[in-house]
Amino acid sequence: MTDVIQAPPVPRVPVRGGGLFPVRRIYCVGRNYVEHAIEMGHTGREAPFFFLKPADAVVPVDEGALGSMHYPSLTKNLHHELELVVAIGQGGRDIPAGQALEHVWGYAVGLDMTRRDLQNEMKKQGRPWCIGKGFEEAAPIGPIVRASEAPGVLDAEIRLEVNGEVRQRSRTSKLIWSVPEIIEHLSSAWTLAPGDLIFTGTPEGVGAVVSGDLLEGHIEGLPPLRVRIVD
Repeated sequence: MTDVIQAPPVPRVPVRGGGLFPVRRIYCVGRNYVEHAIEMGHTGREAPFFFLKPADAVVPVDEGALGSMHYPSLTKNLHHELELVVAIGQGGRDIPAGQALEHVWGYAVGLDMTRRDLQNEMKKQGRPWCIGKGFEEAAPIGPIVRASEAPGVLDAEIRLEVNGEVRQRSRTSKLIWSVPEIIEHLSSAWTLAPGDLIFTGTPEGVGAVVSGDLLEGHIEGLPPLRVRIVD
């Protein structure tokens, strides 16, 4: 049978060296660096928890290009959160940590943009905070690099500059839950599939940005992500 409406195209992210990576789902890990957990009012190694962004929240940015993200509606406190993104190439359920990296297709630099005031208000009311995380253009992402071409990415410097000033700096090896552990926990709750992206958590230093700001995200071994906030 034919579709009764024309659906939007599947979002796709450029791949270093050519090609496009179709996006199925976007999973995000909350509070996965100790210092960030502390600045958000939490301590300790709590069990990992996850939230989702819609696939069409991605803002794909080609290598060497300057992307743009519109300052979203309803918020007066838009925050940056720089993250290592894992691209899944082989799906599965209940994947052991020891086999998890076999399911990884590649890695990228991503921003988990957050309407912090809306998120905090929903938290106070005990309501879901999708409105704070899952809005349009909430997931800028740079080119995906094949895992075989990024051998050191799990122990790499991760750094965000806003208008040339360093706001966030850490190492990916400081993740509370490592990439294999994230995949193990995530696949116990959802069946992973090719095309899934996992935003693995942000280090300390999250803060507000305004229209006109230039965000430059860096992770050693991956193409940098450059995004301008626009009206």
